[in-house]
Amino acid sequence: MYIYLQNELIVTVKQGKLQGATETLYDGSTYYSFKGIPYAQAPVGQLRFKAPLPPQSWEGIRQATEYGSICAQYDSVFKLFKGSEDCLFLNVFTKPRHGRTPVMVFIHGGTYLTGSGNDDLYGPKFIVQQDVVLVTLNYRLDVLGFLSVDTPDVPGNAGMKDQVAALKWIKENIAKFGGDPDNITIFGESSGACSVSHHILSPMTRGLFHRVIAQSCTSIHDSAIGEDSKSRAFRVGKLLGRDTKNTTDLLEFLRSLPAANLTNLTSATSTDDEQYRGLPERFLPVVEKKFDNVEAFLSKNPLDILQSKEIRKVPLMLGYNSAEGIIIIQDRLGKLYIYNNNPSYDVPREIAEKLTQEEMNDMGKRIRNFYIGDREYTRNDYEVIVSMLSDEHLVYDMHRFTDLYSKHNSPIYMYRFSFESDLNFVKKLASMGLDLKGACHGDDVFYMFSSNFTKDAYESQDKLKDYVSKVTKLWTDFAKTSNPTPDNSSGPRWPVYTTKNKEFLDINVQSTAGSFAEKQRVEFWDSLYCEAGLPCIKNN
Repeated sequence: MYIYLQNELIVTVKQGKLQGATETLYDGSTYYSFKGIPYAQAPVGQLRFKAPLPPQSWEGIRQATEYGSICAQYDSVFKLFKGSEDCLFLNVFTKPRHGRTPVMVFIHGGTYLTGSGNDDLYGPKFIVQQDVVLVTLNYRLDVLGFLSVDTPDVPGNAGMKDQVAALKWIKENIAKFGGDPDNITIFGESSGACSVSHHILSPMTRGLFHRVIAQSCTSIHDSAIGEDSKSRAFRVGKLLGRDTKNTTDLLEFLRSLPAANLTNLTSATSTDDEQYRGLPERFLPVVEKKFDNVEAFLSKNPLDILQSKEIRKVPLMLGYNSAEGIIIIQDRLGKLYIYNNNPSYDVPREIAEKLTQEEMNDMGKRIRNFYIGDREYTRNDYEVIVSMLSDEHLVYDMHRFTDLYSKHNSPIYMYRFSFESDLNFVKKLASMGLDLKGACHGDDVFYMFSSNFTKDAYESQDKLKDYVSKVTKLWTDFAKTSNPTPDNSSGPRWPVYTTKNKEFLDINVQSTAGSFAEKQRVEFWDSLYCEAGLPCIKNN
Protein backbone atom coordinates (compact mmCIF):
# COMPACT_ATOMS: atom_id res chain seq x y z
CA MET A 1 0.00 0.00 0.00
CA TYR A 2 2.62 2.56 1.05
CA ILE A 3 6.19 3.11 -0.08
CA TYR A 4 8.76 4.84 2.11
CA LEU A 5 11.43 6.83 0.31
CA GLN A 6 14.00 8.63 2.46
CA ASN A 7 11.60 8.42 5.44
CA GLU A 8 8.79 10.17 3.52
CA LEU A 9 5.40 8.63 2.82
CA ILE A 10 4.84 7.94 -0.88
CA VAL A 11 1.67 6.64 -2.54
CA THR A 12 1.33 5.98 -6.26
CA VAL A 13 -2.05 6.82 -7.78
CA LYS A 14 -3.02 6.65 -11.45
CA GLN A 15 -1.73 10.16 -12.15
CA GLY A 16 1.62 9.82 -10.36
CA LYS A 17 3.36 9.67 -6.99
CA LEU A 18 2.15 11.59 -3.93
CA GLN A 19 4.16 12.46 -0.87
CA GLY A 20 2.02 12.62 2.25
CA ALA A 21 2.70 13.47 5.88
CA THR A 22 2.61 11.62 9.18
CA GLU A 23 0.46 13.29 11.83
CA THR A 24 -0.83 12.51 15.33
CA LEU A 25 -4.35 11.83 16.59
CA TYR A 26 -5.65 12.92 20.00
CA ASP A 27 -5.04 9.43 21.39
CA GLY A 28 -1.38 9.68 20.42
CA SER A 29 -1.55 7.25 17.51
CA THR A 30 -0.32 8.01 14.01
CA TYR A 31 -2.33 8.82 10.91
CA TYR A 32 -1.35 9.78 7.39
CA SER A 33 -2.60 12.81 5.49
CA PHE A 34 -2.51 13.47 1.75
CA LYS A 35 -3.74 16.99 1.01
CA GLY A 36 -4.39 18.99 -2.12
CA ILE A 37 -4.70 16.05 -4.52
CA PRO A 38 -6.03 17.23 -7.92
CA TYR A 39 -8.96 14.98 -8.84
CA ALA A 40 -9.87 16.92 -12.01
CA GLN A 41 -8.80 19.92 -14.05
CA ALA A 42 -10.81 23.04 -13.39
CA PRO A 43 -12.36 24.45 -16.59
CA VAL A 44 -11.23 28.06 -16.88
CA GLY A 45 -11.25 30.79 -19.52
CA GLN A 46 -13.48 29.75 -22.42
CA LEU A 47 -14.25 26.50 -20.58
CA ARG A 48 -15.67 28.29 -17.54
CA PHE A 49 -19.06 26.88 -16.37
CA LYS A 50 -18.45 23.56 -18.16
CA ALA A 51 -18.08 20.11 -16.61
CA PRO A 52 -14.65 19.34 -15.12
CA LEU A 53 -11.87 17.91 -17.24
CA PRO A 54 -10.02 14.65 -16.45
CA PRO A 55 -7.07 14.98 -14.06
CA GLN A 56 -3.61 15.40 -15.53
CA SER A 57 -0.66 13.19 -14.71
CA TRP A 58 2.56 14.62 -13.28
CA GLU A 59 6.23 13.71 -13.31
CA GLY A 60 8.21 12.96 -10.19
CA ILE A 61 6.74 13.15 -6.69
CA ARG A 62 3.96 15.64 -6.00
CA GLN A 63 3.92 17.17 -2.54
CA ALA A 64 0.59 16.39 -0.81
CA THR A 65 1.34 18.02 2.52
CA GLU A 66 -0.61 21.28 2.10
CA TYR A 67 -4.25 21.93 1.20
CA GLY A 68 -4.97 23.10 -2.32
CA SER A 69 -6.70 26.39 -3.02
CA ILE A 70 -10.32 26.62 -1.92
CA CYS A 71 -12.90 27.37 -4.61
CA ALA A 72 -13.68 30.99 -5.43
CA GLN A 73 -16.12 32.42 -2.87
CA TYR A 74 -17.10 35.54 -0.98
CA ASP A 75 -16.36 35.63 2.75
CA SER A 76 -19.40 37.39 4.24
CA VAL A 77 -17.74 37.69 7.66
CA PHE A 78 -14.60 39.48 6.53
CA LYS A 79 -16.24 40.98 3.43
CA LEU A 80 -13.66 39.79 0.94
CA PHE A 81 -13.09 37.40 -1.95
CA LYS A 82 -11.17 34.18 -1.30
CA GLY A 83 -10.01 31.23 -3.33
CA SER A 84 -9.41 30.39 -6.96
CA GLU A 85 -11.03 28.69 -9.94
CA ASP A 86 -8.18 26.17 -9.88
CA CYS A 87 -9.58 24.44 -6.83
CA LEU A 88 -10.61 20.87 -7.63
CA PHE A 89 -8.66 19.15 -4.88
CA LEU A 90 -9.42 16.42 -2.38
CA ASN A 91 -7.75 15.22 0.81
CA VAL A 92 -7.28 11.68 2.13
CA PHE A 93 -6.73 10.78 5.79
CA THR A 94 -6.00 7.26 6.98
CA LYS A 95 -4.37 5.27 9.74
CA PRO A 96 -1.53 2.87 8.95
CA ARG A 97 -3.30 -0.36 8.03
CA HIS A 98 -3.25 -3.53 6.00
CA GLY A 99 -6.13 -4.70 3.85
CA ARG A 100 -9.19 -2.74 2.78
CA THR A 101 -10.91 -0.26 5.12
CA PRO A 102 -14.36 1.41 4.81
CA VAL A 103 -14.22 4.83 3.16
CA MET A 104 -16.23 7.92 4.16
CA VAL A 105 -16.41 10.82 1.69
CA PHE A 106 -17.61 14.12 3.17
CA ILE A 107 -19.23 16.82 1.01
CA HIS A 108 -19.20 20.17 2.79
CA GLY A 109 -22.13 22.52 3.22
CA GLY A 110 -22.28 26.29 2.91
CA THR A 111 -25.43 26.98 0.82
CA TYR A 112 -23.47 26.17 -2.37
CA LEU A 113 -21.77 29.53 -1.84
CA THR A 114 -18.94 28.94 0.63
CA GLY A 115 -16.81 26.26 2.23
CA SER A 116 -14.09 23.75 1.42
CA GLY A 117 -12.77 20.38 2.52
CA ASN A 118 -10.00 21.98 4.59
CA ASP A 119 -9.50 21.42 8.31
CA ASP A 120 -10.51 24.84 9.63
CA LEU A 121 -13.99 23.29 10.00
CA TYR A 122 -13.58 19.69 8.87
CA GLY A 123 -10.48 18.30 10.53
CA PRO A 124 -10.06 14.51 10.32
CA LYS A 125 -8.94 13.63 13.83
CA PHE A 126 -12.30 12.58 15.30
CA ILE A 127 -13.48 10.34 12.47
CA VAL A 128 -10.14 8.76 11.61
CA GLN A 129 -9.86 7.57 15.23
CA GLN A 130 -12.77 5.23 14.43
CA ASP A 131 -10.73 3.29 11.84
CA VAL A 132 -12.11 4.50 8.53
CA VAL A 133 -10.49 6.27 5.59
CA LEU A 134 -11.81 9.84 5.37
CA VAL A 135 -11.90 11.93 2.19
CA THR A 136 -12.87 15.62 2.04
CA LEU A 137 -13.11 17.70 -1.13
CA ASN A 138 -13.69 21.03 -2.81
CA TYR A 139 -16.18 21.75 -5.60
CA ARG A 140 -17.06 24.87 -7.56
CA LEU A 141 -19.52 27.22 -5.86
CA ASP A 142 -21.88 30.11 -6.51
CA VAL A 143 -22.20 31.33 -10.12
CA LEU A 144 -19.03 29.53 -11.17
CA GLY A 145 -20.43 26.20 -10.02
CA PHE A 146 -24.14 26.55 -10.68
CA LEU A 147 -24.81 28.92 -13.58
CA SER A 148 -27.33 27.42 -16.00
CA VAL A 149 -28.50 28.86 -19.33
CA ASP A 150 -30.22 25.71 -20.63
CA THR A 151 -27.74 25.07 -23.43
CA PRO A 152 -25.55 22.03 -24.19
CA ASP A 153 -22.59 24.28 -23.42
CA VAL A 154 -23.82 25.36 -19.96
CA PRO A 155 -26.70 23.13 -18.84
CA GLY A 156 -25.93 23.67 -15.15
CA ASN A 157 -24.74 21.51 -12.26
CA ALA A 158 -21.02 22.08 -12.88
CA GLY A 159 -20.38 21.93 -9.13
CA MET A 160 -22.28 18.65 -8.85
CA LYS A 161 -20.26 17.23 -11.74
CA ASP A 162 -17.13 18.21 -9.82
CA GLN A 163 -18.39 16.03 -6.97
CA VAL A 164 -18.99 13.18 -9.43
CA ALA A 165 -15.45 13.54 -10.77
CA ALA A 166 -14.13 13.35 -7.21
CA LEU A 167 -16.15 10.18 -6.54
CA LYS A 168 -14.79 8.61 -9.72
CA TRP A 169 -11.23 9.46 -8.68
CA ILE A 170 -11.85 7.99 -5.22
CA LYS A 171 -13.33 4.80 -6.65
CA GLU A 172 -10.31 4.39 -8.91
CA ASN A 173 -7.54 5.30 -6.47
CA ILE A 174 -8.65 4.84 -2.86
CA ALA A 175 -7.30 1.29 -2.61
CA LYS A 176 -3.80 2.80 -2.82
CA PHE A 177 -4.51 4.44 0.57
CA GLY A 178 -5.89 1.28 2.15
CA GLY A 179 -9.52 2.16 1.40
CA ASP A 180 -12.10 -0.29 0.10
CA PRO A 181 -13.50 0.90 -3.25
CA ASP A 182 -16.43 -1.45 -2.72
CA ASN A 183 -17.37 0.09 0.63
CA ILE A 184 -17.80 3.85 0.19
CA THR A 185 -20.19 6.00 2.23
CA ILE A 186 -20.91 9.56 1.10
CA PHE A 187 -22.12 12.00 3.73
CA GLY A 188 -22.78 15.70 3.93
CA GLU A 189 -24.35 18.45 6.01
CA SER A 190 -26.72 21.23 4.88
CA SER A 191 -26.13 21.78 1.14
CA GLY A 192 -23.69 18.88 1.36
CA ALA A 193 -26.63 16.75 2.49
CA CYS A 194 -28.74 18.07 -0.40
CA SER A 195 -25.84 16.97 -2.60
CA VAL A 196 -25.50 13.42 -1.30
CA SER A 197 -29.25 12.84 -1.66
CA HIS A 198 -29.04 14.19 -5.22
CA HIS A 199 -26.35 11.59 -5.88
CA ILE A 200 -28.84 8.85 -4.98
CA LEU A 201 -31.03 10.15 -7.81
CA SER A 202 -28.37 10.90 -10.44
CA PRO A 203 -27.52 8.34 -13.14
CA MET A 204 -23.96 9.70 -13.21
CA THR A 205 -23.06 8.27 -9.80
CA ARG A 206 -24.24 4.68 -10.22
CA GLY A 207 -21.68 2.33 -8.67
CA LEU A 208 -19.60 5.09 -7.07
CA PHE A 209 -20.87 4.71 -3.47
CA HIS A 210 -22.73 2.23 -1.30
CA ARG A 211 -24.28 4.17 1.61
CA VAL A 212 -25.51 7.71 2.25
CA ILE A 213 -25.77 9.94 5.33
CA ALA A 214 -27.74 13.18 4.86
CA GLN A 215 -27.53 15.73 7.68
CA SER A 216 -30.12 18.54 7.59
CA CYS A 217 -31.18 18.59 3.95
CA THR A 218 -32.44 16.38 1.13
CA SER A 219 -32.93 16.72 -2.61
CA ILE A 220 -36.60 17.75 -2.25
CA HIS A 221 -36.05 20.79 -0.05
CA ASP A 222 -36.77 24.15 -1.72
CA SER A 223 -33.14 25.08 -1.05
CA ALA A 224 -31.87 22.01 -2.92
CA ILE A 225 -33.15 22.76 -6.44
CA GLY A 226 -32.85 26.01 -8.36
CA GLU A 227 -35.61 27.50 -10.47
CA ASP A 228 -35.72 30.19 -13.12
CA SER A 229 -31.98 29.69 -13.58
CA LYS A 230 -31.73 31.05 -17.12
CA SER A 231 -33.46 34.31 -16.19
CA ARG A 232 -31.21 34.57 -13.16
CA ALA A 233 -28.16 34.17 -15.41
CA PHE A 234 -29.27 37.15 -17.50
CA ARG A 235 -29.83 39.15 -14.31
CA VAL A 236 -26.22 38.35 -13.39
CA GLY A 237 -25.08 39.75 -16.72
CA LYS A 238 -27.17 42.90 -16.36
CA LEU A 239 -25.96 43.50 -12.83
CA LEU A 240 -22.33 43.17 -13.92
CA GLY A 241 -22.67 45.43 -16.95
CA ARG A 242 -23.97 43.40 -19.90
CA ASP A 243 -27.72 43.79 -20.47
CA THR A 244 -28.34 41.25 -23.21
CA LYS A 245 -30.86 38.62 -24.19
CA ASN A 246 -28.34 36.67 -26.27
CA THR A 247 -26.94 33.59 -24.52
CA THR A 248 -23.69 33.53 -26.52
CA ASP A 249 -23.07 37.20 -25.77
CA LEU A 250 -23.83 36.63 -22.08
CA LEU A 251 -21.43 33.70 -21.75
CA GLU A 252 -18.67 35.51 -23.61
CA PHE A 253 -19.03 38.42 -21.21
CA LEU A 254 -19.19 36.31 -18.04
CA ARG A 255 -16.14 34.30 -19.14
CA SER A 256 -14.15 37.52 -19.52
CA LEU A 257 -14.64 38.63 -15.91
CA PRO A 258 -12.42 37.95 -12.89
CA ALA A 259 -13.70 35.10 -10.75
CA ALA A 260 -14.27 37.50 -7.86
CA ASN A 261 -17.01 39.26 -9.85
CA LEU A 262 -19.00 36.02 -10.00
CA THR A 263 -19.53 35.65 -6.26
CA ASN A 264 -21.86 37.28 -3.71
CA LEU A 265 -24.71 37.76 -6.20
CA THR A 266 -27.50 35.84 -4.45
CA SER A 267 -29.32 38.80 -2.94
CA ALA A 268 -28.70 41.11 -5.89
CA THR A 269 -30.22 38.64 -8.37
CA SER A 270 -33.18 37.60 -6.19
CA THR A 271 -36.69 38.63 -7.15
CA ASP A 272 -38.80 40.68 -4.73
CA ASP A 273 -40.59 37.51 -3.66
CA GLU A 274 -37.32 35.60 -3.16
CA GLN A 275 -36.01 38.26 -0.80
CA TYR A 276 -38.44 36.97 1.85
CA ARG A 277 -39.66 33.53 0.77
CA GLY A 278 -37.41 30.61 1.59
CA LEU A 279 -33.72 30.56 2.39
CA PRO A 280 -31.22 32.86 0.63
CA GLU A 281 -29.93 30.18 -1.75
CA ARG A 282 -30.28 30.77 -5.48
CA PHE A 283 -27.32 29.30 -7.39
CA LEU A 284 -28.24 25.67 -6.92
CA PRO A 285 -28.39 22.29 -8.64
CA VAL A 286 -31.00 22.25 -11.40
CA VAL A 287 -33.03 19.82 -13.44
CA GLU A 288 -31.12 19.91 -16.73
CA LYS A 289 -32.66 19.99 -20.16
CA LYS A 290 -31.80 16.92 -22.21
CA PHE A 291 -29.29 17.44 -25.01
CA ASP A 292 -27.70 14.94 -27.39
CA ASN A 293 -24.21 13.86 -26.35
CA VAL A 294 -24.44 15.72 -23.03
CA GLU A 295 -24.56 13.63 -19.86
CA ALA A 296 -26.98 15.22 -17.42
CA PHE A 297 -26.44 15.05 -13.69
CA LEU A 298 -30.17 15.39 -13.05
CA SER A 299 -32.74 15.39 -15.84
CA LYS A 300 -35.93 14.87 -13.83
CA ASN A 301 -37.45 16.54 -10.79
CA PRO A 302 -36.20 14.84 -7.59
CA LEU A 303 -39.76 14.23 -6.36
CA ASP A 304 -40.62 12.43 -9.59
CA ILE A 305 -37.53 10.22 -9.34
CA LEU A 306 -38.20 9.57 -5.67
CA GLN A 307 -41.64 8.20 -6.51
CA SER A 308 -40.47 6.12 -9.46
CA LYS A 309 -38.74 2.77 -9.84
CA GLU A 310 -35.63 4.52 -11.13
CA ILE A 311 -34.30 5.37 -7.70
CA ARG A 312 -31.38 3.34 -6.41
CA LYS A 313 -31.73 1.37 -3.21
CA VAL A 314 -28.91 2.27 -0.85
CA PRO A 315 -28.79 2.13 2.95
CA LEU A 316 -29.63 5.61 4.20
CA MET A 317 -29.11 7.46 7.46
CA LEU A 318 -30.58 10.93 7.72
CA GLY A 319 -31.93 13.47 10.16
CA TYR A 320 -31.90 16.98 11.52
CA ASN A 321 -30.94 19.01 14.55
CA SER A 322 -33.49 19.73 17.26
CA ALA A 323 -33.50 23.54 16.78
CA GLU A 324 -32.37 24.09 13.18
CA GLY A 325 -34.06 27.48 12.98
CA ILE A 326 -31.68 29.12 15.45
CA ILE A 327 -29.38 29.74 12.49
CA ILE A 328 -31.77 32.40 11.09
CA ILE A 329 -33.62 33.59 14.21
CA GLN A 330 -31.90 36.96 14.38
CA ASP A 331 -32.65 37.66 10.73
CA ARG A 332 -36.32 36.81 11.29
CA LEU A 333 -36.61 38.92 14.44
CA GLY A 334 -35.28 41.86 12.45
CA LYS A 335 -38.04 41.40 9.84
CA LEU A 336 -41.08 40.67 12.02
CA TYR A 337 -42.94 43.67 10.60
CA ILE A 338 -42.64 42.28 7.07
CA TYR A 339 -43.78 38.77 7.96
CA ASN A 340 -46.59 39.97 10.22
CA ASN A 341 -47.93 42.12 7.41
CA ASN A 342 -47.42 39.50 4.72
CA PRO A 343 -47.76 36.04 6.31
CA SER A 344 -47.86 34.47 2.84
CA TYR A 345 -44.03 34.61 2.83
CA ASP A 346 -44.05 31.63 5.20
CA VAL A 347 -45.67 29.47 2.55
CA PRO A 348 -42.86 27.36 1.01
CA ARG A 349 -42.10 27.96 -2.65
CA GLU A 350 -43.24 24.48 -3.67
CA ILE A 351 -46.72 25.16 -2.29
CA ALA A 352 -46.82 28.84 -3.29
CA GLU A 353 -46.46 27.89 -6.95
CA LYS A 354 -49.80 26.08 -6.68
CA LEU A 355 -51.80 28.88 -5.01
CA THR A 356 -53.29 32.27 -5.72
CA GLN A 357 -52.12 35.24 -3.67
CA GLU A 358 -55.33 35.12 -1.64
CA GLU A 359 -54.83 31.42 -0.92
CA MET A 360 -51.24 32.08 0.12
CA ASN A 361 -52.31 34.82 2.51
CA ASP A 362 -54.86 32.49 4.09
CA MET A 363 -52.35 29.67 4.42
CA GLY A 364 -49.74 31.99 5.91
CA LYS A 365 -52.21 33.05 8.60
CA ARG A 366 -52.99 29.40 9.32
CA ILE A 367 -49.31 28.67 9.76
CA ARG A 368 -48.94 31.56 12.21
CA ASN A 369 -52.10 30.53 14.09
CA PHE A 370 -50.81 26.99 14.47
CA TYR A 371 -47.72 28.21 16.31
CA ILE A 372 -48.95 31.23 18.33
CA GLY A 373 -52.68 31.63 17.85
CA ASP A 374 -54.62 34.53 16.39
CA ARG A 375 -52.14 37.37 16.88
CA GLU A 376 -48.92 38.72 15.42
CA TYR A 377 -45.40 37.55 16.22
CA THR A 378 -43.37 39.52 18.77
CA ARG A 379 -39.69 39.33 19.69
CA ASN A 380 -40.70 37.39 22.81
CA ASP A 381 -41.89 34.55 20.57
CA TYR A 382 -38.33 33.62 19.58
CA GLU A 383 -38.54 30.03 20.81
CA VAL A 384 -41.70 29.21 18.89
CA ILE A 385 -40.37 31.07 15.85
CA VAL A 386 -37.33 28.80 15.93
CA SER A 387 -39.68 25.78 15.81
CA MET A 388 -41.64 27.28 12.94
CA LEU A 389 -38.52 28.10 10.91
CA SER A 390 -37.11 24.64 11.61
CA ASP A 391 -40.25 22.95 10.37
CA GLU A 392 -40.78 25.20 7.36
CA HIS A 393 -37.26 24.99 5.98
CA LEU A 394 -35.91 21.62 7.11
CA VAL A 395 -37.81 19.31 9.45
CA TYR A 396 -40.91 18.61 7.40
CA ASP A 397 -39.05 17.78 4.20
CA MET A 398 -36.64 15.53 6.10
CA HIS A 399 -39.70 13.54 7.21
CA ARG A 400 -41.30 13.65 3.76
CA PHE A 401 -38.15 12.44 2.00
CA THR A 402 -37.70 9.66 4.56
CA ASP A 403 -41.25 8.47 4.16
CA LEU A 404 -41.20 8.59 0.35
CA TYR A 405 -37.84 6.85 0.14
CA SER A 406 -38.87 4.15 2.60
CA LYS A 407 -41.21 2.56 0.05
CA HIS A 408 -38.10 1.44 -1.82
CA ASN A 409 -37.31 -0.90 1.09
CA SER A 410 -33.70 0.04 1.75
CA PRO A 411 -32.71 0.16 5.42
CA ILE A 412 -33.28 3.72 6.66
CA TYR A 413 -32.22 5.18 9.99
CA MET A 414 -33.69 8.54 11.00
CA TYR A 415 -32.35 10.75 13.80
CA ARG A 416 -32.88 13.98 15.70
CA PHE A 417 -29.61 15.48 16.96
CA SER A 418 -30.14 17.19 20.35
CA PHE A 419 -26.69 17.57 21.93
CA GLU A 420 -26.01 20.86 23.72
CA SER A 421 -22.47 21.65 24.85
CA ASP A 422 -19.56 23.94 24.13
CA LEU A 423 -19.21 22.16 20.79
CA ASN A 424 -22.42 23.85 19.58
CA PHE A 425 -20.39 26.55 17.90
CA VAL A 426 -22.95 27.77 15.37
CA LYS A 427 -25.59 28.17 18.06
CA LYS A 428 -23.25 30.42 20.05
CA LEU A 429 -22.84 32.69 17.05
CA ALA A 430 -26.46 32.68 15.87
CA SER A 431 -28.34 33.03 19.17
CA MET A 432 -26.58 36.31 20.10
CA GLY A 433 -27.56 36.23 23.75
CA LEU A 434 -30.98 34.61 23.40
CA ASP A 435 -31.59 31.72 25.79
CA LEU A 436 -32.38 29.05 23.21
CA LYS A 437 -32.57 25.31 23.74
CA GLY A 438 -31.53 22.62 21.29
CA ALA A 439 -28.94 22.08 18.59
CA CYS A 440 -28.69 24.68 15.84
CA HIS A 441 -28.24 24.00 12.14
CA GLY A 442 -24.59 23.08 11.63
CA ASP A 443 -23.82 22.24 15.27
CA ASP A 444 -23.61 18.51 14.52
CA VAL A 445 -20.45 18.80 12.41
CA PHE A 446 -18.41 19.87 15.44
CA TYR A 447 -19.13 16.49 17.05
CA MET A 448 -17.69 14.75 13.97
CA PHE A 449 -14.81 16.94 12.86
CA SER A 450 -11.94 18.48 14.75
CA SER A 451 -12.09 22.23 14.24
CA ASN A 452 -10.01 25.28 14.98
CA PHE A 453 -13.12 26.86 16.50
CA THR A 454 -13.80 24.17 19.12
CA LYS A 455 -10.26 22.90 19.73
CA ASP A 456 -9.81 24.55 23.14
CA ALA A 457 -13.18 23.35 24.45
CA TYR A 458 -12.59 19.79 23.25
CA GLU A 459 -9.13 19.56 24.75
CA SER A 460 -10.22 20.96 28.14
CA GLN A 461 -13.44 19.00 28.76
CA ASP A 462 -13.38 15.23 29.06
CA LYS A 463 -17.14 14.97 28.59
CA LEU A 464 -16.79 16.42 25.09
CA LYS A 465 -14.43 13.62 24.17
CA ASP A 466 -17.15 11.16 25.24
CA TYR A 467 -19.75 13.00 23.17
CA VAL A 468 -17.53 12.99 20.08
CA SER A 469 -16.76 9.31 20.51
CA LYS A 470 -20.45 8.47 20.77
CA VAL A 471 -21.43 10.42 17.67
CA THR A 472 -18.54 9.34 15.46
CA LYS A 473 -19.10 5.70 16.41
CA LEU A 474 -22.70 5.89 15.18
CA TRP A 475 -21.61 7.44 11.89
CA THR A 476 -18.69 5.11 11.27
CA ASP A 477 -20.54 1.97 12.36
CA PHE A 478 -23.15 2.77 9.73
CA ALA A 479 -20.35 3.21 7.18
CA LYS A 480 -18.86 -0.13 8.16
CA THR A 481 -22.01 -2.25 8.49
CA SER A 482 -25.07 -0.34 7.15
CA ASN A 483 -26.27 -0.32 10.77
CA PRO A 484 -25.35 2.54 13.16
CA THR A 485 -25.82 0.29 16.20
CA PRO A 486 -24.66 -3.17 15.17
CA ASP A 487 -24.62 -4.12 18.85
CA ASN A 488 -26.06 -2.72 22.08
CA SER A 489 -22.79 -2.42 23.96
CA SER A 490 -22.63 1.38 24.02
CA GLY A 491 -26.23 2.56 23.99
CA PRO A 492 -29.77 1.91 22.82
CA ARG A 493 -30.47 0.11 19.57
CA TRP A 494 -31.31 2.47 16.73
CA PRO A 495 -34.49 1.06 15.13
CA VAL A 496 -34.98 0.86 11.38
CA TYR A 497 -37.50 3.42 10.06
CA THR A 498 -40.89 2.12 8.93
CA THR A 499 -43.75 4.10 7.42
CA LYS A 500 -46.07 2.75 10.10
CA ASN A 501 -44.16 3.82 13.21
CA LYS A 502 -41.63 6.34 11.82
CA GLU A 503 -38.92 5.21 14.22
CA PHE A 504 -36.00 7.50 15.02
CA LEU A 505 -33.15 7.95 17.49
CA ASP A 506 -32.82 11.13 19.53
CA ILE A 507 -29.03 11.55 19.72
CA ASN A 508 -27.98 13.13 23.00
CA VAL A 509 -25.94 12.44 26.13
CA GLN A 510 -28.48 9.70 26.82
CA SER A 511 -29.84 8.74 23.40
CA THR A 512 -33.38 7.40 23.23
CA ALA A 513 -35.36 5.64 20.51
CA GLY A 514 -38.85 6.87 19.70
CA SER A 515 -41.60 7.02 17.10
CA PHE A 516 -42.57 9.96 14.87
CA ALA A 517 -40.50 12.90 16.04
CA GLU A 518 -42.37 16.24 16.03
CA LYS A 519 -45.54 14.33 15.10
CA GLN A 520 -48.07 17.14 15.57
CA ARG A 521 -45.95 19.71 13.77
CA VAL A 522 -45.07 17.39 10.88
CA GLU A 523 -48.70 16.36 10.43
CA PHE A 524 -49.74 20.03 10.28
CA TRP A 525 -47.25 20.78 7.50
CA ASP A 526 -48.15 17.55 5.74
CA SER A 527 -51.79 18.65 5.63
CA LEU A 528 -50.72 21.82 3.77
CA TYR A 529 -48.73 19.88 1.17
CA CYS A 530 -51.56 17.37 0.70
CA GLU A 531 -54.03 20.24 0.34
CA ALA A 532 -51.89 21.76 -2.41
CA GLY A 533 -51.95 18.45 -4.28
CA LEU A 534 -48.25 17.76 -3.73
CA PRO A 535 -46.66 14.43 -2.78
CA CYS A 536 -47.07 14.12 0.98
CA ILE A 537 -46.72 11.62 3.79
CA LYS A 538 -50.43 11.02 4.33
CA ASN A 539 -50.96 10.03 0.71
CA ASN A 540 -47.79 7.95 0.36
